Amino acid sequence: MRWLFFLFCAALGLALLACGLLVPMHLRAVDAGVLERAGRSGPALLDEGKTLAGEQKLGTAQMLMQAARLETFPGWDRLEQLIASQARQNPAALTWGADTRAKNLFPGNTPVPKAGTEPFTDFIVQQKNRDAALAALNRSPTLAVRELMRSRSLTKTVLLPPSSSASGQAFDAAVSVCGLLSDDGHLTTGLNRRIATLAERANQGGDTRPLEEVLMDFLSLGERFNWDQLVAFVAQIPDPETLHQLAGEARAAGTNLPVLFAAVELSGKPAAVAGYLAKFSQTGLKDLGASLAYGGAGVDELAQRGQRFYRPDWERRVTAFASVGNFFYRAADLGLRQPQLALAGKWLAYLLAGFFLAAAMHFARPAVSALERPLQVRGFHLVREFLFSLGFLLVVLLLSEPFLAQESQKGGFSFRLLPLTTGGVVPAGIASIQQTIMNPIILLTLLLFFVLQSLLYISCLVKLAEIRRQRVPPRMKLRLLENEDHLFDAGLYLGFVGTIISLIIASLGLVKFSLMAAYSSTSFGIIFVVIFKIFHLRPARRKLLLEAEAGTPPGADAGCVPSATATTPAY
Repeated sequence: MRWLFFLFCAALGLALLACGLLVPMHLRAVDAGVLERAGRSGPALLDEGKTLAGEQKLGTAQMLMQAARLETFPGWDRLEQLIASQARQNPAALTWGADTRAKNLFPGNTPVPKAGTEPFTDFIVQQKNRDAALAALNRSPTLAVRELMRSRSLTKTVLLPPSSSASGQAFDAAVSVCGLLSDDGHLTTGLNRRIATLAERANQGGDTRPLEEVLMDFLSLGERFNWDQLVAFVAQIPDPETLHQLAGEARAAGTNLPVLFAAVELSGKPAAVAGYLAKFSQTGLKDLGASLAYGGAGVDELAQRGQRFYRPDWERRVTAFASVGNFFYRAADLGLRQPQLALAGKWLAYLLAGFFLAAAMHFARPAVSALERPLQVRGFHLVREFLFSLGFLLVVLLLSEPFLAQESQKGGFSFRLLPLTTGGVVPAGIASIQQTIMNPIILLTLLLFFVLQSLLYISCLVKLAEIRRQRVPPRMKLRLLENEDHLFDAGLYLGFVGTIISLIIASLGLVKFSLMAAYSSTSFGIIFVVIFKIFHLRPARRKLLLEAEAGTPPGADAGCVPSATATTPAY
Protein backbone atom coordinates (compact mmCIF):
# COMPACT_ATOMS: atom_id res chain seq x y z
CA MET A 1 0.00 0.00 0.00
CA ARG A 2 2.86 2.41 0.69
CA TRP A 3 4.11 2.01 -2.88
CA LEU A 4 0.62 2.58 -4.24
CA PHE A 5 0.38 5.79 -2.21
CA PHE A 6 3.85 6.74 -3.43
CA LEU A 7 2.93 6.32 -7.10
CA PHE A 8 -0.37 8.15 -6.65
CA CYS A 9 1.20 11.14 -4.85
CA ALA A 10 4.15 11.34 -7.25
CA ALA A 11 1.90 11.25 -10.33
CA LEU A 12 -0.49 13.82 -8.86
CA GLY A 13 2.39 16.11 -7.85
CA LEU A 14 3.96 16.02 -11.31
CA ALA A 15 0.57 16.60 -12.94
CA LEU A 16 -0.07 19.65 -10.75
CA LEU A 17 3.42 20.95 -11.54
CA ALA A 18 2.71 20.62 -15.27
CA CYS A 19 -0.65 22.38 -14.86
CA GLY A 20 1.02 25.25 -13.02
CA LEU A 21 3.63 25.63 -15.75
CA LEU A 22 0.89 25.67 -18.41
CA VAL A 23 -1.02 28.54 -16.81
CA PRO A 24 0.21 31.55 -18.87
CA MET A 25 0.38 34.04 -16.02
CA HIS A 26 3.52 35.65 -14.62
CA LEU A 27 4.50 38.21 -12.02
CA ARG A 28 6.42 40.56 -14.32
CA ALA A 29 5.52 39.47 -17.85
CA VAL A 30 2.54 39.06 -20.17
CA ASP A 31 2.44 35.68 -21.85
CA ALA A 32 1.90 35.42 -25.59
CA GLY A 33 -1.03 33.09 -24.95
CA VAL A 34 -2.94 35.84 -23.12
CA LEU A 35 -2.27 38.32 -25.93
CA GLU A 36 -3.40 35.74 -28.47
CA ARG A 37 -6.75 35.37 -26.71
CA ALA A 38 -7.06 39.15 -26.42
CA GLY A 39 -6.31 39.57 -30.13
CA ARG A 40 -9.48 37.76 -31.13
CA SER A 41 -11.54 40.88 -30.43
CA GLY A 42 -9.40 43.49 -32.22
CA PRO A 43 -8.25 44.28 -35.76
CA ALA A 44 -5.30 42.32 -37.15
CA LEU A 45 -2.37 44.26 -38.56
CA LEU A 46 -2.62 43.09 -42.18
CA ASP A 47 -6.42 43.19 -42.19
CA GLU A 48 -6.33 46.79 -40.97
CA GLY A 49 -3.81 47.61 -43.69
CA LYS A 50 -6.10 46.15 -46.36
CA THR A 51 -9.05 48.12 -44.97
CA LEU A 52 -7.07 51.37 -45.04
CA ALA A 53 -5.87 50.67 -48.57
CA GLY A 54 -9.48 50.18 -49.64
CA GLU A 55 -10.33 53.57 -48.08
CA GLN A 56 -7.51 55.17 -50.12
CA LYS A 57 -5.46 55.90 -46.99
CA LEU A 58 -2.41 54.51 -48.68
CA GLY A 59 0.19 56.33 -46.59
CA THR A 60 -1.13 54.82 -43.38
CA ALA A 61 -1.50 51.40 -44.99
CA GLN A 62 2.09 51.65 -46.19
CA MET A 63 3.38 52.18 -42.64
CA LEU A 64 1.44 49.14 -41.43
CA MET A 65 2.89 47.11 -44.29
CA GLN A 66 6.41 48.18 -43.36
CA ALA A 67 5.78 47.18 -39.73
CA ALA A 68 4.56 43.75 -40.87
CA ARG A 69 7.68 43.38 -43.02
CA LEU A 70 9.96 44.29 -40.11
CA GLU A 71 8.26 41.69 -37.93
CA THR A 72 8.24 39.16 -40.83
CA PHE A 73 4.50 38.53 -40.70
CA PRO A 74 3.30 36.21 -43.48
CA GLY A 75 1.30 38.08 -46.12
CA TRP A 76 2.98 41.49 -45.93
CA ASP A 77 4.04 41.18 -49.58
CA ARG A 78 0.40 40.83 -50.70
CA LEU A 79 -0.46 44.04 -48.84
CA GLU A 80 2.46 45.75 -50.57
CA GLN A 81 1.13 44.66 -53.95
CA LEU A 82 -2.34 45.96 -53.07
CA ILE A 83 -0.94 49.36 -52.05
CA ALA A 84 1.13 49.58 -55.24
CA SER A 85 -1.92 48.75 -57.33
CA GLN A 86 -4.01 51.42 -55.60
CA ALA A 87 -1.17 53.96 -55.89
CA ARG A 88 -0.99 53.51 -59.66
CA GLN A 89 -4.66 54.45 -59.89
CA ASN A 90 -4.47 57.34 -57.39
CA PRO A 91 -0.88 58.49 -56.74
CA ALA A 92 -1.96 61.39 -54.52
CA ALA A 93 -3.51 58.96 -52.02
CA LEU A 94 -0.02 57.97 -50.86
CA THR A 95 0.47 61.49 -49.52
CA TRP A 96 -2.98 62.85 -48.75
CA GLY A 97 -4.97 59.69 -48.20
CA ALA A 98 -8.68 60.41 -48.35
CA ASP A 99 -8.30 64.02 -47.13
CA THR A 100 -9.38 65.96 -50.23
CA ARG A 101 -9.74 69.21 -48.28
CA ALA A 102 -6.04 69.37 -47.40
CA LYS A 103 -5.09 68.23 -50.90
CA ASN A 104 -7.12 71.04 -52.49
CA LEU A 105 -5.22 73.66 -50.49
CA PHE A 106 -2.16 72.97 -52.62
CA PRO A 107 -3.36 72.55 -56.21
CA GLY A 108 -0.58 71.50 -58.52
CA ASN A 109 1.87 71.07 -55.61
CA THR A 110 1.08 67.50 -54.63
CA PRO A 111 4.37 65.65 -54.12
CA VAL A 112 4.98 62.62 -56.29
CA PRO A 113 7.57 60.56 -54.41
CA LYS A 114 10.04 58.34 -56.16
CA ALA A 115 10.83 56.08 -53.22
CA GLY A 116 8.43 56.21 -50.32
CA THR A 117 6.55 59.38 -49.47
CA GLU A 118 7.82 62.90 -48.89
CA PRO A 119 7.66 64.05 -45.25
CA PHE A 120 5.06 66.75 -44.72
CA THR A 121 7.52 69.14 -43.04
CA ASP A 122 9.72 69.05 -46.14
CA PHE A 123 6.64 69.86 -48.18
CA ILE A 124 5.19 72.64 -46.03
CA VAL A 125 8.50 74.43 -45.50
CA GLN A 126 8.54 75.42 -49.17
CA GLN A 127 7.55 79.06 -49.60
CA LYS A 128 4.54 78.60 -51.88
CA ASN A 129 3.07 75.79 -49.81
CA ARG A 130 3.62 77.63 -46.55
CA ASP A 131 1.95 80.78 -47.95
CA ALA A 132 -1.03 78.74 -49.14
CA ALA A 133 -1.42 77.10 -45.72
CA LEU A 134 -1.15 80.38 -43.79
CA ALA A 135 -3.66 82.05 -46.12
CA ALA A 136 -6.17 79.28 -45.45
CA LEU A 137 -5.54 79.39 -41.70
CA ASN A 138 -6.19 83.15 -41.61
CA ARG A 139 -9.80 82.40 -42.51
CA SER A 140 -10.26 79.66 -39.89
CA PRO A 141 -12.98 80.11 -37.23
CA THR A 142 -11.27 77.69 -34.84
CA LEU A 143 -10.08 79.28 -31.58
CA ALA A 144 -6.84 77.32 -31.44
CA VAL A 145 -5.96 78.28 -35.02
CA ARG A 146 -6.69 81.96 -34.40
CA GLU A 147 -4.42 81.97 -31.35
CA LEU A 148 -1.70 80.16 -33.31
CA MET A 149 -1.87 82.76 -36.05
CA ARG A 150 -1.60 85.54 -33.46
CA SER A 151 1.52 83.86 -32.05
CA ARG A 152 3.33 84.71 -35.29
CA SER A 153 3.65 88.23 -33.95
CA LEU A 154 5.71 87.09 -30.94
CA THR A 155 9.19 88.55 -30.83
CA LYS A 156 10.60 86.94 -27.65
CA THR A 157 10.67 83.24 -28.29
CA VAL A 158 12.94 80.65 -26.67
CA LEU A 159 13.30 77.59 -28.91
CA LEU A 160 12.25 78.78 -32.37
CA PRO A 161 13.24 82.02 -34.09
CA PRO A 162 10.31 84.47 -34.25
CA SER A 163 8.21 84.42 -37.39
CA SER A 164 9.20 88.01 -38.19
CA SER A 165 12.94 87.20 -38.13
CA ALA A 166 15.02 86.26 -41.16
CA SER A 167 14.95 82.59 -40.08
CA GLY A 168 11.28 82.52 -39.14
CA GLN A 169 10.40 79.87 -41.73
CA ALA A 170 10.60 77.13 -39.08
CA PHE A 171 8.08 78.89 -36.84
CA ASP A 172 5.68 79.44 -39.75
CA ALA A 173 6.06 75.85 -40.88
CA ALA A 174 5.32 74.57 -37.36
CA VAL A 175 2.27 76.84 -37.10
CA SER A 176 1.12 75.58 -40.50
CA VAL A 177 1.42 71.91 -39.53
CA CYS A 178 -0.32 72.34 -36.17
CA GLY A 179 -2.92 74.76 -37.56
CA LEU A 180 -3.91 72.53 -40.49
CA LEU A 181 -4.36 69.54 -38.18
CA SER A 182 -6.48 71.60 -35.81
CA ASP A 183 -8.51 73.32 -38.51
CA ASP A 184 -9.36 70.04 -40.24
CA GLY A 185 -10.50 68.47 -36.95
CA HIS A 186 -7.73 65.89 -36.80
CA LEU A 187 -6.80 66.62 -33.16
CA THR A 188 -8.64 65.46 -30.07
CA THR A 189 -10.72 67.97 -28.14
CA GLY A 190 -8.38 67.86 -25.15
CA LEU A 191 -5.21 68.46 -27.18
CA ASN A 192 -6.90 71.19 -29.22
CA ARG A 193 -8.04 72.98 -26.07
CA ARG A 194 -4.57 72.77 -24.50
CA ILE A 195 -2.95 74.19 -27.65
CA ALA A 196 -5.40 77.11 -27.60
CA THR A 197 -4.62 77.76 -23.93
CA LEU A 198 -0.85 77.66 -24.45
CA ALA A 199 -1.05 79.95 -27.46
CA GLU A 200 -3.31 82.43 -25.65
CA ARG A 201 -0.99 82.49 -22.65
CA ALA A 202 2.02 83.13 -24.88
CA ASN A 203 0.18 85.90 -26.77
CA GLN A 204 -0.62 87.61 -23.47
CA GLY A 205 3.03 87.84 -22.50
CA GLY A 206 3.40 84.53 -20.68
CA ASP A 207 6.01 81.83 -21.13
CA THR A 208 6.30 80.80 -24.78
CA ARG A 209 8.31 77.63 -24.16
CA PRO A 210 5.32 75.22 -23.70
CA LEU A 211 3.76 76.41 -26.96
CA GLU A 212 7.05 76.18 -28.81
CA GLU A 213 7.64 72.65 -27.54
CA VAL A 214 4.25 71.58 -28.93
CA LEU A 215 5.05 73.22 -32.27
CA MET A 216 8.45 71.54 -32.40
CA ASP A 217 6.87 68.17 -31.67
CA PHE A 218 4.50 68.59 -34.62
CA LEU A 219 7.39 69.75 -36.78
CA SER A 220 9.45 66.73 -35.71
CA LEU A 221 6.65 64.29 -36.49
CA GLY A 222 6.12 66.00 -39.84
CA GLU A 223 9.75 65.27 -40.69
CA ARG A 224 9.01 61.55 -40.42
CA PHE A 225 5.46 61.20 -41.77
CA ASN A 226 3.54 62.50 -44.75
CA TRP A 227 0.15 64.12 -44.28
CA ASP A 228 -1.90 60.91 -44.29
CA GLN A 229 0.44 59.22 -41.81
CA LEU A 230 0.68 62.30 -39.59
CA VAL A 231 -3.11 62.57 -39.38
CA ALA A 232 -3.42 58.91 -38.36
CA PHE A 233 -0.61 59.14 -35.80
CA VAL A 234 -1.86 62.22 -33.91
CA ALA A 235 -5.59 61.57 -34.29
CA GLN A 236 -6.05 60.17 -30.76
CA ILE A 237 -3.24 61.86 -28.80
CA PRO A 238 -4.99 63.31 -25.73
CA ASP A 239 -2.54 65.93 -24.43
CA PRO A 240 0.78 67.71 -25.11
CA GLU A 241 2.65 65.43 -22.70
CA THR A 242 1.77 62.33 -24.70
CA LEU A 243 2.56 64.20 -27.90
CA HIS A 244 6.01 65.12 -26.58
CA GLN A 245 6.70 61.55 -25.43
CA LEU A 246 5.69 60.02 -28.75
CA ALA A 247 7.64 62.62 -30.72
CA GLY A 248 10.74 61.72 -28.72
CA GLU A 249 10.13 58.01 -29.31
CA ALA A 250 9.69 58.66 -33.03
CA ARG A 251 13.05 60.44 -33.13
CA ALA A 252 14.75 57.52 -31.36
CA ALA A 253 12.95 54.73 -33.25
CA GLY A 254 15.10 54.87 -36.37
CA THR A 255 14.26 52.00 -38.71
CA ASN A 256 11.64 50.73 -36.21
CA LEU A 257 9.46 53.81 -36.72
CA PRO A 258 6.77 51.75 -38.55
CA VAL A 259 6.49 49.52 -35.46
CA LEU A 260 5.80 52.55 -33.26
CA PHE A 261 3.31 53.87 -35.80
CA ALA A 262 1.50 50.54 -36.04
CA ALA A 263 1.30 50.19 -32.24
CA VAL A 264 -0.29 53.64 -31.90
CA GLU A 265 -2.62 53.16 -34.85
CA LEU A 266 -3.80 49.64 -34.00
CA SER A 267 -4.26 50.09 -30.26
CA GLY A 268 -5.98 53.47 -30.56
CA LYS A 269 -4.46 54.40 -27.18
CA PRO A 270 -1.32 56.45 -27.76
CA ALA A 271 -1.07 57.45 -24.08
CA ALA A 272 -0.81 53.78 -23.04
CA VAL A 273 1.82 53.13 -25.73
CA ALA A 274 3.81 56.20 -24.63
CA GLY A 275 3.64 55.11 -20.99
CA TYR A 276 4.81 51.60 -21.89
CA LEU A 277 7.79 52.93 -23.83
CA ALA A 278 8.66 55.27 -20.97
CA LYS A 279 8.65 52.33 -18.55
CA PHE A 280 10.65 50.02 -20.84
CA SER A 281 12.98 52.30 -22.73
CA GLN A 282 15.29 49.47 -23.86
CA THR A 283 12.94 46.63 -24.79
CA GLY A 284 9.57 48.36 -25.09
CA LEU A 285 9.57 48.89 -28.85
CA LYS A 286 10.71 45.31 -29.47
CA ASP A 287 7.94 43.93 -27.25
CA LEU A 288 5.33 46.14 -28.91
CA GLY A 289 6.52 44.85 -32.28
CA ALA A 290 6.06 41.26 -31.11
CA SER A 291 2.56 42.07 -29.82
CA LEU A 292 1.53 43.35 -33.27
CA ALA A 293 1.05 39.71 -34.25
CA TYR A 294 -2.02 39.68 -31.97
CA GLY A 295 -3.68 42.76 -33.41
CA GLY A 296 -4.77 45.98 -31.82
CA ALA A 297 -6.31 44.30 -28.78
CA GLY A 298 -3.03 42.46 -28.14
CA VAL A 299 -1.03 45.70 -28.27
CA ASP A 300 -3.54 47.40 -25.99
CA GLU A 301 -3.46 44.51 -23.48
CA LEU A 302 0.34 44.60 -23.32
CA ALA A 303 0.45 48.38 -22.93
CA GLN A 304 -2.29 48.45 -20.29
CA ARG A 305 -0.64 45.77 -18.14
CA GLY A 306 2.73 47.49 -18.32
CA GLN A 307 4.78 44.28 -18.30
CA ARG A 308 7.37 42.64 -20.55
CA PHE A 309 6.30 40.40 -23.43
CA TYR A 310 7.14 36.70 -22.89
CA ARG A 311 6.88 33.82 -25.35
CA PRO A 312 8.88 30.68 -24.36
CA ASP A 313 9.94 28.33 -27.14
CA TRP A 314 8.50 25.25 -25.47
CA GLU A 315 5.03 26.74 -25.21
CA ARG A 316 4.23 26.54 -28.91
CA ARG A 317 5.47 22.96 -29.22
CA VAL A 318 3.64 21.68 -26.16
CA THR A 319 0.30 23.36 -26.93
CA ALA A 320 0.23 21.66 -30.32
CA PHE A 321 -1.22 18.63 -28.53
CA ALA A 322 -5.00 18.93 -28.38
CA SER A 323 -5.55 18.16 -24.70
CA VAL A 324 -2.65 20.35 -23.53
CA GLY A 325 -3.63 23.19 -25.85
CA ASN A 326 -7.23 23.07 -24.64
CA PHE A 327 -6.13 23.49 -21.00
CA PHE A 328 -3.61 26.19 -21.92
CA TYR A 329 -6.09 28.37 -23.79
CA ARG A 330 -8.76 27.96 -21.13
CA ALA A 331 -6.22 29.16 -18.58
CA ALA A 332 -5.27 32.02 -20.93
CA ASP A 333 -8.93 33.07 -21.14
CA LEU A 334 -9.10 33.13 -17.34
CA GLY A 335 -5.84 35.11 -17.20
CA LEU A 336 -7.29 37.63 -19.63
CA ARG A 337 -10.49 38.15 -17.65
CA GLN A 338 -9.22 37.71 -14.07
CA PRO A 339 -5.41 37.79 -13.95
CA GLN A 340 -5.18 37.73 -10.13
CA LEU A 341 -7.34 34.63 -9.90
CA ALA A 342 -5.33 32.85 -12.61
CA LEU A 343 -2.04 33.71 -10.91
CA ALA A 344 -3.37 32.49 -7.57
CA GLY A 345 -4.45 29.21 -9.20
CA LYS A 346 -0.98 28.81 -10.72
CA TRP A 347 0.71 29.28 -7.35
CA LEU A 348 -1.76 26.93 -5.66
CA ALA A 349 -0.91 24.26 -8.24
CA TYR A 350 2.80 24.69 -7.45
CA LEU A 351 2.09 24.52 -3.71
CA LEU A 352 0.01 21.35 -4.00
CA ALA A 353 2.58 19.83 -6.34
CA GLY A 354 5.29 20.33 -3.71
CA PHE A 355 3.02 18.90 -1.01
CA PHE A 356 2.20 15.72 -2.93
CA LEU A 357 5.83 15.22 -4.00
CA ALA A 358 6.86 15.51 -0.34
CA ALA A 359 4.11 13.04 0.55
CA ALA A 360 5.46 10.66 -2.11
CA MET A 361 8.90 10.86 -0.51
CA HIS A 362 7.31 10.15 2.87
CA PHE A 363 5.64 6.98 1.57
CA ALA A 364 8.86 5.95 -0.20
CA ARG A 365 10.70 5.74 3.13
CA PRO A 366 10.80 2.28 4.70
CA ALA A 367 8.45 1.54 7.58
CA VAL A 368 9.77 2.41 11.04
CA SER A 369 11.05 -0.31 13.33
CA ALA A 370 9.47 -1.30 16.62
CA LEU A 371 12.09 0.71 18.55
CA GLU A 372 11.18 3.91 16.71
CA ARG A 373 7.42 3.63 17.05
CA PRO A 374 7.31 5.62 20.33
CA LEU A 375 8.99 8.47 18.44
CA GLN A 376 6.19 8.72 15.88
CA VAL A 377 3.80 11.62 16.48
CA ARG A 378 0.67 11.68 14.39
CA GLY A 379 0.30 14.59 11.95
CA PHE A 380 3.80 16.08 12.14
CA HIS A 381 4.84 14.69 8.78
CA LEU A 382 2.04 16.76 7.23
CA VAL A 383 3.59 19.92 8.67
CA ARG A 384 6.98 18.99 7.23
CA GLU A 385 5.41 18.31 3.84
CA PHE A 386 3.72 21.69 3.91
CA LEU A 387 7.03 23.39 4.71
CA PHE A 388 8.63 21.52 1.83
CA SER A 389 5.84 22.71 -0.46
CA LEU A 390 6.55 26.33 0.50
CA GLY A 391 10.23 25.90 -0.34
CA PHE A 392 9.25 24.08 -3.54
CA LEU A 393 7.02 27.00 -4.51
CA LEU A 394 9.89 29.43 -3.99
CA VAL A 395 12.32 27.37 -6.07
CA VAL A 396 9.86 26.88 -8.93
CA LEU A 397 9.06 30.60 -9.02
CA LEU A 398 12.75 31.48 -9.15
CA LEU A 399 13.37 29.03 -11.98
CA SER A 400 10.23 29.62 -14.05
CA GLU A 401 9.26 33.27 -13.61
CA PRO A 402 10.75 35.51 -16.33
CA PHE A 403 12.34 38.90 -15.68
CA LEU A 404 12.21 38.60 -11.88
CA ALA A 405 15.62 40.24 -11.50
CA GLN A 406 15.24 42.79 -14.29
CA GLU A 407 16.36 46.31 -13.50
CA SER A 408 14.38 49.44 -14.19
CA GLN A 409 14.46 50.63 -17.79
CA LYS A 410 13.07 54.08 -17.20
CA GLY A 411 14.94 56.75 -19.08
CA GLY A 412 17.21 58.97 -17.07
CA PHE A 413 15.94 62.21 -18.55
CA SER A 414 13.41 63.66 -20.93
CA PHE A 415 14.67 65.12 -24.19
CA ARG A 416 14.45 68.91 -24.19
CA LEU A 417 16.01 71.53 -26.39
CA LEU A 418 17.48 74.39 -24.37
CA PRO A 419 18.86 77.68 -25.67
CA LEU A 420 22.56 78.39 -25.47
CA THR A 421 23.55 80.82 -22.71
CA THR A 422 26.68 82.81 -22.08
CA GLY A 423 28.44 82.86 -18.77
CA GLY A 424 26.75 79.69 -17.54
CA VAL A 425 28.59 76.75 -16.14
CA VAL A 426 28.13 73.47 -17.96
CA PRO A 427 28.14 70.57 -15.49
CA ALA A 428 30.26 67.56 -16.32
CA GLY A 429 28.17 64.48 -16.94
CA ILE A 430 24.55 64.09 -15.95
CA ALA A 431 24.07 65.24 -12.40
CA SER A 432 20.46 64.16 -12.15
CA ILE A 433 21.17 60.42 -12.33
CA GLN A 434 21.12 58.85 -8.88
CA GLN A 435 22.70 55.48 -8.24
CA THR A 436 20.88 53.02 -6.01
CA ILE A 437 22.41 50.17 -4.03
CA MET A 438 19.11 48.25 -3.86
CA ASN A 439 18.70 46.96 -7.39
CA PRO A 440 16.21 44.12 -8.09
CA ILE A 441 18.92 41.41 -8.03
CA ILE A 442 20.01 42.43 -4.52
CA LEU A 443 16.41 42.65 -3.27
CA LEU A 444 15.61 39.26 -4.75
CA THR A 445 18.72 37.75 -3.15
CA LEU A 446 17.83 39.20 0.25
CA LEU A 447 14.29 37.85 -0.07
CA LEU A 448 15.56 34.40 -1.07
CA PHE A 449 17.95 34.13 1.88
CA PHE A 450 15.32 35.41 4.31
CA VAL A 451 12.63 32.98 3.14
CA LEU A 452 15.02 29.98 3.21
CA GLN A 453 16.20 30.84 6.71
CA SER A 454 12.58 31.36 7.83
CA LEU A 455 11.55 27.94 6.51
CA LEU A 456 14.52 26.32 8.23
CA TYR A 457 13.66 28.15 11.47
CA ILE A 458 10.08 26.87 11.31
CA SER A 459 11.36 23.37 10.59
CA CYS A 460 13.43 23.52 13.78
CA LEU A 461 10.38 24.66 15.75
CA VAL A 462 8.37 21.76 14.33
CA LYS A 463 11.11 19.28 15.26
CA LEU A 464 11.30 20.70 18.78
CA ALA A 465 7.53 20.40 19.21
CA GLU A 466 7.63 16.85 17.84
CA ILE A 467 10.31 15.76 20.36
CA ARG A 468 8.35 17.30 23.23
CA ARG A 469 5.31 15.19 22.26
CA GLN A 470 7.13 11.88 21.77
CA ARG A 471 6.22 9.05 24.14
CA VAL A 472 9.63 8.68 25.80
CA PRO A 473 11.09 9.74 29.19
CA PRO A 474 12.58 13.24 29.62
CA ARG A 475 16.16 11.91 29.64
CA MET A 476 15.57 10.30 26.26
CA LYS A 477 14.13 13.58 24.95
CA LEU A 478 17.29 15.36 26.04
CA ARG A 479 19.35 12.81 24.13
CA LEU A 480 17.12 13.29 21.10
CA LEU A 481 17.61 17.06 21.29
CA GLU A 482 21.36 16.55 21.36
CA ASN A 483 21.02 14.34 18.30
CA GLU A 484 19.33 17.20 16.44
CA ASP A 485 22.11 19.74 17.11
CA HIS A 486 23.21 19.67 13.49
CA LEU A 487 19.66 20.41 12.35
CA PHE A 488 19.39 23.27 14.82
CA ASP A 489 22.68 24.71 13.50
CA ALA A 490 21.69 24.21 9.86
CA GLY A 491 20.83 27.91 9.57
CA LEU A 492 24.50 28.77 10.12
CA TYR A 493 25.65 26.21 7.55
CA LEU A 494 23.13 27.45 5.01
CA GLY A 495 24.18 31.03 5.69
CA PHE A 496 27.86 30.27 5.08
CA VAL A 497 27.09 28.37 1.89
CA GLY A 498 24.91 31.20 0.58
CA THR A 499 27.62 33.76 1.27
CA ILE A 500 30.33 31.68 -0.40
CA ILE A 501 28.20 31.03 -3.50
CA SER A 502 27.29 34.74 -3.73
CA LEU A 503 30.95 35.79 -3.51
CA ILE A 504 31.92 33.27 -6.19
CA ILE A 505 29.18 34.54 -8.52
CA ALA A 506 30.24 38.13 -7.89
CA SER A 507 33.93 37.37 -8.50
CA LEU A 508 33.13 35.67 -11.80
CA GLY A 509 31.16 38.76 -12.86
CA LEU A 510 28.06 36.77 -13.79
CA VAL A 511 25.74 39.35 -12.19
CA LYS A 512 26.11 42.74 -10.56
CA PHE A 513 26.25 41.84 -6.89
CA SER A 514 27.04 43.59 -3.62
CA LEU A 515 28.74 42.48 -0.42
CA MET A 516 25.59 43.37 1.49
CA ALA A 517 23.60 40.74 -0.42
CA ALA A 518 26.38 38.16 0.01
CA TYR A 519 26.82 38.61 3.76
CA SER A 520 23.08 38.82 4.37
CA SER A 521 22.90 35.03 4.07
CA THR A 522 25.23 34.53 7.04
CA SER A 523 23.56 37.38 8.94
CA PHE A 524 20.10 35.87 8.59
CA GLY A 525 21.47 32.47 9.62
CA ILE A 526 23.05 33.85 12.79
CA ILE A 527 19.93 35.81 13.72
CA PHE A 528 17.50 32.90 13.27
CA VAL A 529 19.75 30.35 15.01
CA VAL A 530 20.30 32.69 17.98
CA ILE A 531 16.58 33.35 18.31
CA PHE A 532 15.76 29.65 18.15
CA LYS A 533 18.40 28.50 20.62
CA ILE A 534 17.87 31.28 23.18
CA PHE A 535 14.10 31.65 23.11
CA HIS A 536 12.96 28.11 22.20
CA LEU A 537 15.61 25.41 22.64
CA ARG A 538 17.07 26.68 25.93
CA PRO A 539 13.70 26.84 27.82
CA ALA A 540 12.72 23.41 26.45
CA ARG A 541 15.96 21.82 27.62
CA ARG A 542 15.65 23.53 31.01
CA LYS A 543 12.18 22.06 31.49
CA LEU A 544 13.30 18.57 30.46
CA LEU A 545 16.31 18.77 32.79
CA LEU A 546 14.06 19.65 35.71
CA GLU A 547 11.64 16.86 34.84
CA ALA A 548 14.48 14.34 34.51
CA GLU A 549 16.08 15.36 37.82
CA ALA A 550 12.74 15.32 39.60
CA GLY A 551 12.02 11.88 38.21
CA THR A 552 8.83 12.96 36.49
CA PRO A 553 7.18 9.90 34.96
CA PRO A 554 6.70 10.04 31.19
CA GLY A 555 2.96 10.28 31.57
CA ALA A 556 3.27 13.61 33.36
CA ASP A 557 4.92 15.23 30.38
CA ALA A 558 2.67 17.00 27.93
CA GLY A 559 1.71 14.71 25.10
CA CYS A 560 3.13 11.54 26.72
CA VAL A 561 1.29 8.34 27.49
CA PRO A 562 1.56 7.17 31.18
CA SER A 563 3.70 4.10 31.70
CA ALA A 564 2.44 1.33 33.95
CA THR A 565 5.94 0.31 35.05
CA ALA A 566 7.21 3.78 35.93
CA THR A 567 8.02 4.26 39.64
CA THR A 568 9.21 7.21 41.66
CA PRO A 569 12.72 6.72 43.05
CA ALA A 570 13.31 7.24 46.75
CA TYR A 571 15.80 9.82 48.03
